[in-house]
Amino acid sequence: MSFRIGSGIDFHQLAEGRALWIGGVCIPHHKGALGHSDADVLLHAICDALLGALSLGDIGLHFPNNDPAYKDIDSKILLTKCRELIGQKGYRVVNVDSTLCLEEPKIKPYVPEMRKQIATILAVSEEDISVKATTTEKMGFAGREEGLMAYATVLLQKI
Repeated sequence: MSFRIGSGIDFHQLAEGRALWIGGVCIPHHKGALGHSDADVLLHAICDALLGALSLGDIGLHFPNNDPAYKDIDSKILLTKCRELIGQKGYRVVNVDSTLCLEEPKIKPYVPEMRKQIATILAVSEEDISVKATTTEKMGFAGREEGLMAYATVLLQKI
């Protein structure tokens, strides 16, 4: 097959005293995401989409949350490793489309830097990276600002 599509989704709780990393960017906010790594929900969803496109399992399989090697790891490193895995299988990223679901903070000012970070890691242009956000209209855990989630879809092409 010359093209493969993958989808990924990730969720993290929000808590006081943690940094909020989204899309490889540290965003000033009074709450941050909880997780074994830096808990970058967007990069984790993209990792799962990359892995899923080639039936390589999920982020937990490759970077288990009970492995001390990944404690507080920068998720940009995880995304780099996932890109390397798809490269070893003879594929490259064509584009990424992603959506964040959270009430606060508003991420629009940070989207250009997120796109730049992701594009650099995946070796594509910023125009090939879409980062969107929506609220959940105050419904559910994201609406109550207890957590956030991200969805990602990727298109891969055989090299």
